[in-house]
Amino acid sequence: MGLKIKRMKIGEIVDNFKVRPHPSNIILEGNLVRLEPLKADKHSVHLFESNAIDKEEINWTYLPYGPFETVEIYADWIKEFEKGNDPVFLAIIRKSDSIPVGIASYLRIKPNDGSIEVGHINYSPLLQNTTEGTEAMFLMMKWAFENGYRRYEWKCNALNIKSRNAAQRLGFSYEGVFRQMGIKKGRNRNTAWFAAIDKEWKDLKKCFENYLSDDNFDERKLRKVSLSSLTKPILYKLDNMEFS
Repeated sequence: MGLKIKRMKIGEIVDNFKVRPHPSNIILEGNLVRLEPLKADKHSVHLFESNAIDKEEINWTYLPYGPFETVEIYADWIKEFEKGNDPVFLAIIRKSDSIPVGIASYLRIKPNDGSIEVGHINYSPLLQNTTEGTEAMFLMMKWAFENGYRRYEWKCNALNIKSRNAAQRLGFSYEGVFRQMGIKKGRNRNTAWFAAIDKEWKDLKKCFENYLSDDNFDERKLRKVSLSSLTKPILYKLDNMEFS
């Protein structure tokens, strides 16, 4: 009798994949916001003032840095990243008044694998729960997928329920929790992982476009259809993943 050789599953072939572009020095233009490279001399004062509206400093709870006592200290922090290539920070400029009201970054950038993460998201109270904030996340996701990235990640402290809900609202599927992944501000951090992949982008793009369209808002600027209701059918269920 001949030996039976079991064929091992090793993953689908990725044909003709090319190294993807790096997001250095990019500018993302939307209808409501403009994202541009974060610069201390250009953005720190307005961002510091916008963040100061958060009197209880809740915004900094799950970030590994901050709050910053003075604008000078905040500017120095920004300068540390200005010449780096990972993370790449972007200032989010509100077009209605040209004021920087938040920041976000691309990080863990892997052009060879087509994987990139969005993180260090810090929306001041002026940007939180706004259509501008949603458009900013859409523009960053759009850039990643339209430049050939295969995987777009979102990670957060597993205790950060607002961030977890935001991830799924934006179309990131939950992939699990990495236990004891780090120590931040002297405390244990378990990290929740979420991601969207290129195969989902066509449908996700339609969700964002439908949500952000003028037709989705009434005369009082109130939305008719929520983004979460549009993206929910696209979310990948963890128990659907194949391991055998």
